[in-house]
Amino acid sequence: MAPRGLELTPFRGLRYDPDRVGSLAAVTSPPYDVVVRPDGLHHLQSADPHNIVRLILPEAGTPEARNAQAADTLRRWRAEGVLTADPVPCLYVYEQRDGDGTVQRGIIGALRVSDPDERLVLPHEDVMPHIVADRADLMRATSANLEPLLLTYRGEGGDGGDGSATVTATLIERAAEQRPLLATTTEDGFHHRLWSVTDPAGLAAIQRELAGHQALIADGHHRWATYRRLRAEHPSPGPWDHGLVLLVDTARYPLRVRAIHRLLHALPVADASAALDGLFRVRRLDVPLAEAMDALGEAASAGNAFLLAGDGAFHLVDRPDPELLARTVPADRPAAWRTLDATVLHATLLDHVWRVPDSPAHIAYIHDTAATVEKAERDGGTAVLMHPVHEDVVRDLARQGVTMPRKSTSFGPKPASGLVLRALDL
Repeated sequence: MAPRGLELTPFRGLRYDPDRVGSLAAVTSPPYDVVVRPDGLHHLQSADPHNIVRLILPEAGTPEARNAQAADTLRRWRAEGVLTADPVPCLYVYEQRDGDGTVQRGIIGALRVSDPDERLVLPHEDVMPHIVADRADLMRATSANLEPLLLTYRGEGGDGGDGSATVTATLIERAAEQRPLLATTTEDGFHHRLWSVTDPAGLAAIQRELAGHQALIADGHHRWATYRRLRAEHPSPGPWDHGLVLLVDTARYPLRVRAIHRLLHALPVADASAALDGLFRVRRLDVPLAEAMDALGEAASAGNAFLLAGDGAFHLVDRPDPELLARTVPADRPAAWRTLDATVLHATLLDHVWRVPDSPAHIAYIHDTAATVEKAERDGGTAVLMHPVHEDVVRDLARQGVTMPRKSTSFGPKPASGLVLRALDL
């Protein structure tokens, strides 16, 4: 049997009827794990009664009630025609464009859920079991993939040497010249457009090209782990064999890589700084956030560095004691992993110096830098601000089968949730 590669399948997308909602922008949302709860959740709910957060982040008293509510809401919206299925299966070309002209384009489809030993979809972060269980319960209840995860691949040159590597790019550019299925501008200033690819020859060409590639999970590790769990639970062949993804060729459209910050709920900044005495260099910075982040970037270019906030100032933490690192960082991993800021943060600072358990009761993971600082100042905790890792480091570690500490990176721009869904009964 020939080895299998990435298998991207057309599907009948479920999309909002623009005549039944206030606006397409008002019903979209960032991915479920980027919504800053509860402020962001309530803001999105009030934007439109049909906002997608009512499906991806339902609110009720118990997990069972939340999932049942999401399932009932999805059934009702489909019955009322708020969400309607496209008439034929297709792949979707998806474009995001921000205010400075940066463009990202990719293909949305239903990807065969491969086994880990196939090395086709490479994770670079560990997952938290309780989040996988939560997403699995929601997908079971709704029988739907409510938002695509983000995968990347490197399309230059192809893997087969037959010159076909430009086929997908050509088809994407050709689609982008046509009238889109939808176009909207979201609150963050991003312009979104979506086209369908239904031509059998075009679909076959995209599928042939992608079959020669591996993909890196850029965003959606928990959803990919959920796809795998649900595929194992259901008979095959069947709709659970596939999961909704956006595939982006980063040779053509490089993603932005940002850090994900930590908020330590029960550790005041004064205590965090005091515990570092003699172990790291700590310098107080009485400057605005932007200048403090510039200082962090400069320090990170020379070694491990972090920025603490929460007391009205910033504290630059760098130059760790080499003996401390040797004692606390596991030595059985590649050097690129041992020297990651996220590795040092978790293995050295959280586990050994601050002794903060990695649980939701003690640590929140927040993408927005200013929001992390504001929450720390409001709650009396410590914001630990991180510097991003380069994509090449992430990809190299993933190819070696080495996962980074969870929530180490944030690739973007992330696909907006609510533009196209996949109902498994279609």
